[in-house]
Amino acid sequence: MSTTENAIASAEAHSAHNYHPLPVVVASAEGAWMTDVEGRRYLDLLAGYSALNFGHGNRRLIDAAKAQLDRVTLTSRAFHHDRFADFCTELAALCGMETVLPMNTGAEAVETAVKTARKWGYRVKGVPDGMAKIIVASDNFHGRTTTIVSFSTDPEARADFGPYTPGFEIVPYGDLTAMREAMTENTVAVLIEPIQGEAGVLVPPAGYLPGVRELTRERNVLFIADEIQSGLGRTGKTFALDHEGVVPDMYVLGKALGGGVVPVSAVVSSADVLGVFRPGEHGSTFGGNPLACAVALEVIAMLRTGEYQERAAELGDHLHRELGLLTGGGAVESVRGRGLWAGVDIAPALGTGREISEKLMELGVLVKDTHGSTIRIAPPLVISKEDLDWGLDRLRAVLSA
Repeated sequence: MSTTENAIASAEAHSAHNYHPLPVVVASAEGAWMTDVEGRRYLDLLAGYSALNFGHGNRRLIDAAKAQLDRVTLTSRAFHHDRFADFCTELAALCGMETVLPMNTGAEAVETAVKTARKWGYRVKGVPDGMAKIIVASDNFHGRTTTIVSFSTDPEARADFGPYTPGFEIVPYGDLTAMREAMTENTVAVLIEPIQGEAGVLVPPAGYLPGVRELTRERNVLFIADEIQSGLGRTGKTFALDHEGVVPDMYVLGKALGGGVVPVSAVVSSADVLGVFRPGEHGSTFGGNPLACAVALEVIAMLRTGEYQERAAELGDHLHRELGLLTGGGAVESVRGRGLWAGVDIAPALGTGREISEKLMELGVLVKDTHGSTIRIAPPLVISKEDLDWGLDRLRAVLSA
């Protein structure tokens, strides 16, 4: 057996089969490139589902982490530490908000947003105890906790994990009329992704997000934007909502906030909304730890330059022009997305998304499939135009074979 085969066999023997990774074993990575245990190089066009927006081994982020490792990595929230205030202040400013509640993973941040909305509904809006409702969109992906899969419409994420948490109303994504009809006096929040990543990089109709903002404001309902994948530069702006001039009541952030170095997530909102919590009602041992804050502060500083947003916008325009040329020839049915983020629907006759991903892997390009014949393209924002074109050439080769 090869080194790769041995590593995969060992993993299969001793790990739960909750993922079906491509048969590549990565040993090192830099920028937009990864190298496997056999020494083969691959262009990374997934970027850890946007966790690696700034590339593998980004020097600024690694240096920030190393410097903090020599000082203090964890205090728990039982004590203050000297990076926490700066992290909260700078992240709030980046979001144009006032208050930050840090967590670790994206799912934890979504759970925090759900708890916040319910408590706000009871303490501020006056919803009767136990009656709070949150509206979500079909085909959503917000994580995999028991509560979150309770409002998923994906059978793979939901089946066999009941009984399910009540309190959620599911409406079609992009349908403002359905959302309006679902709202009652007990609705406390709307929780949506400005662009649905796992569903295939679905961009809602023009006017939908401003319509959600207007409707939620009119009905005294919180607008919670899950920007875990779409935020922090991916779409060519700091947040996907920025493309439509929309500011929500609450951002849910994760993935790129930790720079691909450590897991960092956060809920960011107004003092009035997050002020509903009192000590002891919610928390996390590792949430807002010194190491996480040090890395996230560097991420925020990098985003403040605007360099990465501009790069995602410019290369994103190029990416979508090139992908658009693939439609109409029978191989690609449609392309969606924004910035350096695209969902490509491959004609089923050419193979499943998994099969196309495996063929691309053989040519040195790594992508990930979703929902049958769709592949997602989301390279690190630091990718060069030449490397992006190299990857697109391999995609053309696979589609024309």
